[in-house]
Amino acid sequence: MRARIDHTTTSGTFSLDGETHAVENNVWVLGNDRECVVIDAPHDVAAIRRLIGGRRVRAILATHAHDDHVQVAPKLAEVVGAPVFLHSDDLPLWHLTHPSHRPDHELTDRQMLTVGRVDLQVLHTPGHTPGAVCLYCPDRGVVFTGDTLFAGGPGATGRSYSDFGVITQSIRDRLLALPERTAVHPGHGPSATIGEVKPHLDEWIARGF
Repeated sequence: MRARIDHTTTSGTFSLDGETHAVENNVWVLGNDRECVVIDAPHDVAAIRRLIGGRRVRAILATHAHDDHVQVAPKLAEVVGAPVFLHSDDLPLWHLTHPSHRPDHELTDRQMLTVGRVDLQVLHTPGHTPGAVCLYCPDRGVVFTGDTLFAGGPGATGRSYSDFGVITQSIRDRLLALPERTAVHPGHGPSATIGEVKPHLDEWIARGF
């Protein structure tokens, strides 16, 4: 049974440092016709449930703990009966949104997860947040980058818990080392490939964002 990637978008808000902004988030679901994992759980449980369909959800994987990526994670976990995974370095951010609820399991660098007969490798890519991760699926030639890497550059680093030098190092060392044909599926906006974004790293470093 061939693995597949399903996608939808949800609309809501992102709040941090006393500011709130309207955002649209990508939700990615990787699996086959029987089981799947959900990558990020932003604003709308019903929309994510429609994307899942009748499949068993093995896990809800948070690329990082900004509220627009984990807002409905506990509720979705309850509805579909799946655990939530998050890198422990993002627990302070998680608790800003869910002060009385902890994730079920940790994501760790180089950890391997399997769903629908394909493997996902966890890549710790701090910078946007301390515990930001990307999820690399070599079988499908895709990396889910959350807010670490977009088609137009690195994720934002002008807020608390972020660091521009760290995120560019993560991108250089962990993401641009992947095969150039690898599809980049981010947490917001359009997809790209590693080959398309790789030539622009020095440009992004020079502009400072």
